Amino acid sequence: MNRRHLTFPCGDATLAGTLDMGNATGSTGLLIVSGGNEIRSGAWSGQAQMAARLAHAGVPVFRFDRRGVGDSEGENHGFRSSADDISAALAAFRAAVPQLRRVVAFGNCDAASTLMLNGASLDLEGLVLANPWTVDGGDEDTAEPVHTPAAIRSRYLAKLRNPRELLRLLTGGVNLRRLVRGLRSAASAPVASGLAQDMAAGLARFSGPVTILLAEHDRTALMFEAVWPGGDARIQRHDSASHSFSGEAAREWLFARLLEATA
Repeated sequence: MNRRHLTFPCGDATLAGTLDMGNATGSTGLLIVSGGNEIRSGAWSGQAQMAARLAHAGVPVFRFDRRGVGDSEGENHGFRSSADDISAALAAFRAAVPQLRRVVAFGNCDAASTLMLNGASLDLEGLVLANPWTVDGGDEDTAEPVHTPAAIRSRYLAKLRNPRELLRLLTGGVNLRRLVRGLRSAASAPVASGLAQDMAAGLARFSGPVTILLAEHDRTALMFEAVWPGGDARIQRHDSASHSFSGEAAREWLFARLLEATA
């Protein structure tokens, strides 16, 4: 494995990054932006594993910890304030791999959100956005649980397919008042948050190719779909509930999409 750890400046702070080259000789690289307060290796080391595999397939991959996260200095002000971190990581990536002509950025959850907000002002040629975060007032690590009408409908449909749940309903084991409240919520129309509107406006300014990846049973993906135009041809869905694409089939699907984006 050809893996190199390095540091680079972002303002007054020194950030930590990891470059995976492997057999990579391609002129298109992938920048992985971590979501939440996650370190650059990712959940279950998924980002590190994906980077090694992509590098072996010929794609240079760069990962980094933003300010105040993991091995990086500085203060962590959340995903909305990470544009400078991404810009600094891009500069370090290009300096470390001189043959790069294109860089595509991949982000999951609020990393996808910050790429949508800021992608047009960054030196990027493409975006891959997974399960974008659309909830105002925090990030995936701090926000309170939110249940969209789509998520509630999905939950009730699953219950109605379960013979045990039907028996509970027929025998009085279900709180009817709570059931009525849930059905009302399921029937309500979702309202786009201020963050979702800002994300849509930011993405409209980005001129490069965009792919939106959704684990279609994931809560964050359901929240996104509830407020995003349903006819968006850039959306691709995978039959998974894993937010981080942790299952074998989900990992294979994500790997194939990232290879396509960096081809």
